[in-house]
Amino acid sequence: MAQHPYVRQSISPEALGQSEAFLDFQERLSQVAPIERPVLILGERGTGKELAASRLHFLSQRWEKPLITLNCASLAPPLVETELFGHEKGAFTGAAHRRTGRFEAAHQGTLFLDEIGTVPMEVQEKILRVVEYGMFERVGASVPMEVDVRIVSATNADLPTMARQGRFKEDLLDRLSFEVLFVPPLRERKGDISLLARHFAVRMAYELGTDDIPEFSTQAMEGLEHHPWHGNVRELKNVVERAVYRARGRVIHEIVFDPFVSPYGLAPHKGEVAEVSPSANRKFDPGAGPTRNGSLITARQSLEVSMLKHALESTRYNQKKAADQLGISYDQLRGLYRKHKEQLSSPRTQTQEPPHTQHPDPKTQHLKPST
Repeated sequence: MAQHPYVRQSISPEALGQSEAFLDFQERLSQVAPIERPVLILGERGTGKELAASRLHFLSQRWEKPLITLNCASLAPPLVETELFGHEKGAFTGAAHRRTGRFEAAHQGTLFLDEIGTVPMEVQEKILRVVEYGMFERVGASVPMEVDVRIVSATNADLPTMARQGRFKEDLLDRLSFEVLFVPPLRERKGDISLLARHFAVRMAYELGTDDIPEFSTQAMEGLEHHPWHGNVRELKNVVERAVYRARGRVIHEIVFDPFVSPYGLAPHKGEVAEVSPSANRKFDPGAGPTRNGSLITARQSLEVSMLKHALESTRYNQKKAADQLGISYDQLRGLYRKHKEQLSSPRTQTQEPPHTQHPDPKTQHLKPST
């Protein structure tokens, strides 16, 4: 029998971790998996909500039946209804054939609705009917169909607030949230960052056909450990794969967290004159001894000083905002500041770094020029 095009027999992305937050989440997931009730998965982008839904399915009694997925945000609102419930021939212009919807394809299995908060209100009403009575009609049909489907949904939206504002049906929210699972963000899984980074690095090396197992230098791993990871595991995977691809040897020394940071600095605002260092216009001559021996290091230091100075000035010396602007962690910014403190100072304004004890919260610390 041919496999239905919607069916996903297995999902095998990485579900690795040893931190307490990760293990607690996996335990709660395993506990609710055999219960034939809807589950709502909440989490930030990149935390692995689809992976959690897959694990729920394969730990349930329905593991041999279809796992059907739909990212509700990937469709225009008018298309969500026909995608979920299907349509009859002639139901609307262009409907030349009957089409099976996701609910029908997921019969006796699991339907995973990602980004459930984007579903239009009129479609939410039909989903509620399926949850309550196990029945629906294809678009353009008058005869109801019975279906046996377990719904697992996910979102990073605040559904309770949306329900209070009338943008999400409260009855549907109640029915979908028999159990609510919060996927822990990567920042709460500190012990897992190095484990995941090495795993992604090995996978990327294998993809590139490299026999050597990549390793991270101490400084590179410290950078990974202290990065805020707003994109969570997805961002970590992308950063690590880029580092392996760009590495010139087995040991990875450089981590690029933000590939959109220009190596040429920021363009001046209208009416401003760009600051150009004396070495900026120096041409690269591979035959010149000084260029081979030290100009690359000098240029890199000059770039670090220039970008750090611009970030601090543009954020009024707010360290947290400056670090976010540069795409680095707060600790990395302070390290760069200490490294280039003399170059950042001038006879007219001596920049001083305040001690940590003055401002215990790094988000409120500022590097202000003293008067």
